[in-house]
Amino acid sequence: MNISQIRDDDSVTYIIKGKIDASMEEMLMKEMKLDGIKHLVFDLKDVDYIFSAGLRVLLQAQKTMNASGGTMKIVNAQDSVKEMFNIVGFNNIMDIE
Repeated sequence: MNISQIRDDDSVTYIIKGKIDASMEEMLMKEMKLDGIKHLVFDLKDVDYIFSAGLRVLLQAQKTMNASGGTMKIVNAQDSVKEMFNIVGFNNIMDIE
């Protein structure tokens, strides 16, 4: 997995490539610095599978953004990843495009 980011004032986009599995949870948590961020975007165009640890990271990010009054969006998710989001109900609590 590879993570890059684009920051612009109070917005950040994380571009993730590869599988998001348990071994990557700590890496994701270290990369995410959300203090002062009002708009958070995860670009998952190059993610072909997400494990429960990755789901947990996204859920925590959503909770953090909700608590701070910010927004979070997931963009460019592949169909297999969108299906996982639907199965666990993320489509009801997250903005997924």
